[in-house]
Order: sequence, then C-alpha cells, then structure tokens
Amino acid sequence: MRLFGKRRETEPETMHFDPAEYEPVIRSSICTGERVACMRERAAGKLHELMLIRTDEDLAAFCRRYGVDAEQIKTIY
Repeated sequence: MRLFGKRRETEPETMHFDPAEYEPVIRSSICTGERVACMRERAAGKLHELMLIRTDEDLAAFCRRYGVDAEQIKTIY
C-alpha cells in the first residue's frame, strides 16, 4: 500500500475573460524580477493573477491558453 500517490500533471482550468472588460498584463517585481501573468479589469484596475512566468515557454503557454498575442501584453511594476 502506498501512502503517497504519484502526482499527476493536470492542465489548470482556463477562465474566460471578456477582452472588452479585461486586458492581459504582466506584473513584474523591480527587486526580484518575479513575473506574474494577470488579467486587469479595465474599469477598476483590479488584478486577477493567473500564473507565474519563469521562462519564455511559460509566457507562450499563457498566450496560447488565453488567446492573446505576446506583443499585446503590457508590463507593470
């Protein structure tokens, strides 16, 4: 009997964001350089963090998952 099972890699759920109400942004830390892909509400400016960006492959996966172009994404600090 195994006490701990093997962890399965699952695709995270994709939330659907209306492009008229939300814009894709990357929140970047000035100190550590950590980058987080977010959707920002256009009206209120509230951020919804979606995934950590460590490599360019992570950024490409974010663009594929949410149907955005990498050039459309703004970086905020």
